[in-house]
Amino acid sequence: MKIVICGLSITSSWGNGHATTYRALTRALRARGHKIVFFERDLEWYASNRDMPEPLFCQVHLYEQWQDVVGLLRRELAEADVAMIGSFFPDGVKAIDEACDSAAGVKVFYDIDTPITISKLRAGDTEYLRRDQIPSFDVYFSFTGGPMLRELQTRFGARRAVPLYCSFDPDRYHWREPDHRYQCDLSYMGTYAPDRQAKLEELFCKPAGELAEKQFLLAGPQYPATVAWPKNIRRIVHLEPEFHPYFYSSSLFTLNLTRDEMVQAGFSPSVRLFEAAGCGAAIISDTWPGLETFFKPGKEILLAESSADVISYLKNMTVDDVKKVGRHAQERVLAEHSAEKRAIEFEDVVGAMAPVPQSL
Repeated sequence: MKIVICGLSITSSWGNGHATTYRALTRALRARGHKIVFFERDLEWYASNRDMPEPLFCQVHLYEQWQDVVGLLRRELAEADVAMIGSFFPDGVKAIDEACDSAAGVKVFYDIDTPITISKLRAGDTEYLRRDQIPSFDVYFSFTGGPMLRELQTRFGARRAVPLYCSFDPDRYHWREPDHRYQCDLSYMGTYAPDRQAKLEELFCKPAGELAEKQFLLAGPQYPATVAWPKNIRRIVHLEPEFHPYFYSSSLFTLNLTRDEMVQAGFSPSVRLFEAAGCGAAIISDTWPGLETFFKPGKEILLAESSADVISYLKNMTVDDVKKVGRHAQERVLAEHSAEKRAIEFEDVVGAMAPVPQSL
């Protein structure tokens, strides 16, 4: 198939989780014989921090103004078997109209931010998707499963809402020899988010403050200068994806924290959750509905509701027990959450409703 995608970013992973998701999925789809064309608006933030300017597994069209690219998009869509618009695409509303008016065989929306999108729709916000556009899609792929899929269909008119969770690339995210630059007792990777900060303070900073003999490492940009970090927390402002496996492999434990919207919606695993598990990391996570459908608590993941839980894991678990948790998590994601698995799921859903591919 020829698949045309309009997405937030595939060339820069700086401060967003979209790029790693698109890279994993499109790389897997390309390996299975499909042609991928990706449209990305050349935003200054990403242009200044572009860690994959020319992906080898898809053709990227960067543009500055919508009017400069709409003609090219129409030509690509005219030959497309699948047209896919992603959440937070800066020209999403206009791109959706173009895709739905095109001859593309299957029209798809890929929501990497479903709880945020639903919140916007409820409030009448049309930043990247209008409510009346939803029934135009053949498939509404969602990063979030569970009850939110029913709301998309019953309240907003989605013809078919299907989970297409994030994934990881086993060829890139696997255990590596620990790197002294990232060795620590507990790590955390995440961009600053106001709604996550209280949990970061409770589950990361507070344990660091009470366990002065332990080493903590945080990787992520945009944290306010006013945050008071304990002395045993080292920081990396931005860590490029190529170093993520070393980061996870060098951590005794790694912490997973979830945005409020995702906690409330449930069934919303993050990209980094699967990537960390792919590297065999022992993950300590906050709790949210549906988490047990992805990992078995106590065996494949460790749950924490307070700093006391984190401190207990750090003080009382043996290294062998820690490694066992990481190994079980790795086995789970290899079986169920690889990029190839997602590509096959994508093919199964799209292929069931697609006409004979134009590009074959």
